[in-house]
Amino acid sequence: MSKQCTKDEYRYAWLACLSFALCSNAADWPMFRGGPALTGVAEGALGAKPALLWTFKTKGPVRSSAAIVGDRVFIGSNDRNLYALDLATGKKIWAFTNSGAIESSPVVLNGKVFVGSANASLYALDAATGKQLWKYETGEKILGAPNWFTSGGQTNILVGSYDFKLHCVEAGTGKSNWVYESSNYINGSPAVADGLTAFGGCDGTLHLISLADGSQSGSNEIGAPIAASVALAGGRAYFGHYDNQFICADLKTGSNAWTFRDRDFPYFSSPAVTSDRVIFGGRDKQLHCVNRADGKPLWSFAARGKVDSSPVVCGDKVVVGSDDGRLYLVALADGKELWSYEMGRPVDSSPAVADGKIVIGCDDGSVYCFGVKTEKK
Repeated sequence: MSKQCTKDEYRYAWLACLSFALCSNAADWPMFRGGPALTGVAEGALGAKPALLWTFKTKGPVRSSAAIVGDRVFIGSNDRNLYALDLATGKKIWAFTNSGAIESSPVVLNGKVFVGSANASLYALDAATGKQLWKYETGEKILGAPNWFTSGGQTNILVGSYDFKLHCVEAGTGKSNWVYESSNYINGSPAVADGLTAFGGCDGTLHLISLADGSQSGSNEIGAPIAASVALAGGRAYFGHYDNQFICADLKTGSNAWTFRDRDFPYFSSPAVTSDRVIFGGRDKQLHCVNRADGKPLWSFAARGKVDSSPVVCGDKVVVGSDDGRLYLVALADGKELWSYEMGRPVDSSPAVADGKIVIGCDDGSVYCFGVKTEKK
């Protein structure tokens, strides 16, 4: 349940609510990977040398990735809370507490926040106050982020679960529309584009599902667990898997357009997809950039630990975290390191980028915000 607030906290929440309503814009980062196709590309630009603007301490590792809408940051923690923070200062606006760790990343949509929990529940919360609106129970934990789509004027939420199922529920009520069953855990977030949702499972299959009724539209037997989320762009799906390959699959034919393999290490990072490039991390301690058309390598950047964090492209830069405890900023053109910040503990969270700011969680239990520091007058 939500904690009880003091009178001052209520006043602050009301003022923040007003600002939240007025300031949301197209440059927000309202969900994991930025939008329903999960392409990991942010609007705007980032400075070459970001400054630490603030940190917020939780009581557990922060493996959730943030959503940023208006002047608020929404992010989960393994301390069983989903937090709403002020983007400018990092101060807590509200916290929603449940009975499980929140590694799922939230979706902020139409004044509501949707997030999964390790207690096998999908929650809908009021974005202004953190009040629970409804709860939908699955058969097992939810680690991946929800996604959304509209059909016939109705908004629906998609979420995968370790109960092997993809669930589609009404955003307004939490009522089930349909359920699609795979044959193993669903770890990542389902991607949405062109009337389909696509996800990889631990059953080693890329599943293509009709949004209309949850029926299977196609599949691609990969033969190795797919832990990361799929990105969809131009009728193709981009994803890595546990058998040390990164794949571009054609959605119409169900066949692989190209396959990238470097060394014998799995890929858990979800890709960022631009008009001509695909960027993804690997457990080989590398950030890889390949040609989107044919998968030919363009550059690689060597971190000091595995890269399970999913990169974000913003303008001419790429930002990503690493198990080595650092956040990196590299040039999109050639992979040259531009900047790094050492947090000291593994970074499994993926960056959220909006309004020239980077927000990311860390296993040290903190949320970090970086950007351009303005001079006080």
